Amino acid sequence: MLRFFAFLLLAVALWLAWALLVPLAPPHAQDLLFPTGSSSKAIAAQLENAGVVRSRLAFQLLHYVQPQRRLRAGEYRFVHAANTLEVFDRIARGDAVIRTVVVPEGYNIFEIAAAIEGAGLGSKQDFVAEATHDTALVHAIDPQARSLEGYLFPDTYQFSRIMSMHEMAAIMVHRFQKESQALGLGADTHRLVTLASIVEKETADPVERPEIAGVYDNRLTKNMNLAADPTVVYAAELQGNYRGAIYQSDLQSDSPYNTYKFAGLPPGPIANPGAASLKAAMQPTQTDYLFFVAAGDGSGHHHFSTTFEQHERNVVAYRKSQRGR
Repeated sequence: MLRFFAFLLLAVALWLAWALLVPLAPPHAQDLLFPTGSSSKAIAAQLENAGVVRSRLAFQLLHYVQPQRRLRAGEYRFVHAANTLEVFDRIARGDAVIRTVVVPEGYNIFEIAAAIEGAGLGSKQDFVAEATHDTALVHAIDPQARSLEGYLFPDTYQFSRIMSMHEMAAIMVHRFQKESQALGLGADTHRLVTLASIVEKETADPVERPEIAGVYDNRLTKNMNLAADPTVVYAAELQGNYRGAIYQSDLQSDSPYNTYKFAGLPPGPIANPGAASLKAAMQPTQTDYLFFVAAGDGSGHHHFSTTFEQHERNVVAYRKSQRGR
């Protein structure tokens, strides 16, 4: 009997050594997702089913003898051969896959949603729904906010697949709060961010942004329609019928974002401005300019004018430059 138990112990020891120490290569690259709250049993089963570890039981025994090492939720990629000890160590350290999402200045919620989907973090529709409805995230900043538009600060973000749309949006909003505090954005946040978002869409040139902000500030003072093309585009995007260009029907739209038809600022931001555009909205250049049009030379610059007659001449020059290209 003693000899039998000794043999049994040896067999168990050899099996554990095989299960824990002998490297195993998965049949192909495996991306495994362990959601928050996953049990060691569930994680072990996934690893065994994917051919990453030899035995779920051995993996669980390893966790049992190391209760102080918590298995971390996340997305893990397994490509190369590794033994169970190494796999366990990776998950305990949280060596998970991180996905990068780049949000350039001027992206709106639809473009950010596409970037989220492109990074494999979820569907565009889910992010748009979050950004459209979860205004509680920005209520303290802007009680008038209709969505998170304007408050998802442009930056490069590192997200993981276990994060919810709410968590990703909250990180972007927190980044905006940090930046707005550094800028001293002030009390009239809704107005400033709305204006900054239009400026952001009008020009990529940081030098021109205060001047363009000044034009719109002058128009608002005179109760003139802003007649800003980017607001018309945004109105069409909200309605799901933007066709890549502005049509006459867009200019006749009853959307409150149609600044050709309705005076004053639109109901809220039309994009997510960066720091330069926020500064421009806070400190617009003081001029008499009321109009501007693209220079048409490919530089991205604009020609500014104080009268409609001057503006018309600039528009004619712009159209000629476009026909000659």
